[in-house]
Amino acid sequence: MNKHLCRPILIFLCASILLLLGGVFVSAEELPTEVIPGGMAFGVKYYAEGAIVIGVCDVETASGLASPAEKAGLQKGDVIIGAGGSKIQTLEDLLKTVKGCGGRKIEIQYQRKDQTHSVTVSPAKDKATGEYRIGVWVRDSTAGIGTITYIDKETKAFGGLGHGINDSSTGILMPFGKGSVVDVAIKGVTKGLKSVPGELKGEFGKTELGILTGNTEAGVFGIYHNLPEELSSPIPVGKKSELKEGKAIVRTCAGGTVAEYEIEIEEIYKDSGKTKNFLIRVTDEKLLAITGGIVQGMSGSPIIQNGKLVGAVTHVLVNDPTRGYGIFIENMLEAMG
Repeated sequence: MNKHLCRPILIFLCASILLLLGGVFVSAEELPTEVIPGGMAFGVKYYAEGAIVIGVCDVETASGLASPAEKAGLQKGDVIIGAGGSKIQTLEDLLKTVKGCGGRKIEIQYQRKDQTHSVTVSPAKDKATGEYRIGVWVRDSTAGIGTITYIDKETKAFGGLGHGINDSSTGILMPFGKGSVVDVAIKGVTKGLKSVPGELKGEFGKTELGILTGNTEAGVFGIYHNLPEELSSPIPVGKKSELKEGKAIVRTCAGGTVAEYEIEIEEIYKDSGKTKNFLIRVTDEKLLAITGGIVQGMSGSPIIQNGKLVGAVTHVLVNDPTRGYGIFIENMLEAMG
């Protein structure tokens, strides 16, 4: 096992099998009544606030193995926010503090299930490098591809994904630090199969299109620097009460450009919480030929019924890639930062 802090890169690719520190919630009276439907892919470079513990490990010292973090009670899923009296915002912050401790005990503040705790850790000197370690694997950033759900023409604000960016190792919602949105080109598709989720294959561009402002259970949100070109016209926002079982449309760029495809809303769930509000099935033969159904990267694809934006794709069913879940657009708008 690796004996030092590491920085693995996580590619979330959005509409996975599960297919932020919260935004500013707005009242129903303040929600926009019209938005521009999305469907275009976007790249996200995301930086958490703090260092997420994705595992604890041993440190090989001159006198044997030591597990400082485990001994102090740190666990997978904890988010380290302070160490040695300093605020921890990145992995580098934590590395610098631990390396510079000189073997002295370090007080560490961390968050676990929305509660803040404090423990004292005694770093151990690594036999091979002579540097001090506390024996944790941590992550502070991620990158991936998703789909824009809507854009507010007046404010340039947007929402996407229809679910939050979660750490793949721990499952926790990654605390929001900062993030940027970049252009992305879809280069191909791996079709979804039973028990084997497909994915959109994209390539990040070099142009920053905007910034992220929040990561919530109901989606990620941000503001464009400039509105994208070739946008469609604004359409009304559909209320939860207006959503009906039956035919609908999904907008996605799975075929290389944004296009509309037929789907069926099979079931609407009452009191379903913030996500997984209704069940959908892809019926359009053209989309089925391209993707096999719902694939990673389609998360956030807007769903339109009777000319109104009613929701977005969020999750795919593992045993049936033609079916998945959607989120009410009202839930996304209420979580908009």
